[in-house]
Amino acid sequence: MAGEAEPNPPRRAATVVLLRERPNGPQAYLLRRHTTMKFAAGMYAFPGGGVDPRDADHSVAWAGPEPAAWAKRFGTSASDARAIVCAAVRETFEESGVLLAGPDADTVVSDTTGDDWEADRAALVAREQTLTEFLERRDLVLRSDLLGAWARWITPEFEDRRYDTWFFVAALPRGQRTRDVSGEADRVTWARPVDALAQHKAQEMAMLPPTIDTLRHLAELPDAAAALAASTSREITPIMATGRFDGDRLVLEWPGIPDPFGLG
Repeated sequence: MAGEAEPNPPRRAATVVLLRERPNGPQAYLLRRHTTMKFAAGMYAFPGGGVDPRDADHSVAWAGPEPAAWAKRFGTSASDARAIVCAAVRETFEESGVLLAGPDADTVVSDTTGDDWEADRAALVAREQTLTEFLERRDLVLRSDLLGAWARWITPEFEDRRYDTWFFVAALPRGQRTRDVSGEADRVTWARPVDALAQHKAQEMAMLPPTIDTLRHLAELPDAAAALAASTSREITPIMATGRFDGDRLVLEWPGIPDPFGLG
């Protein structure tokens, strides 16, 4: 329509749902974003963020599905797929201290809580080093096999800040533990998906539809292994809300997503 502004192109991003096992069921790691943030302020979300163009400036030691295989799942080029997977690994380390990499293709770093690890994490956050530089200097293998592609959500066209975000699931590696290190969050918590959804419905944990829908599906699974197994058969088709006006009220509709705001 004449006079309408073109929507801002979405920035590619990656988000990882970390799951840990507990006797009464798996728990997901959630961060509450600062109320001063320009995007999703005050909302609980999973670790994640935008793809840094340098995330995959060149190939690194890699275990699991190759970029070409990820590209087939994502519907992207192999170089874009490599950058998305690398961003998922980097953002998880930056925002939780958990590193999905190891000395070889069959092992994972067992502890990332030392001062040297923290210095590397801070350097990644400050963009003083790239993920490839970090992995190569420590002689580490990126474990793409520890990630399961879950979904792809795109911020609606009318939003000023837009993201094209690939969601992944991953089990917390043995020996590692999360740390409250994200500069974008003022609170972190582990919660069973069903409990997080109940707290959201009680208006105790604010969340956006992508987080709600992800937790709703994970609540049906018995453990992290089942989530990773389920990820192999999920279709990674873009999900994006559309808006329409009902009088002066903007109504959002999410195709194929029942009760997107988790209030039913």
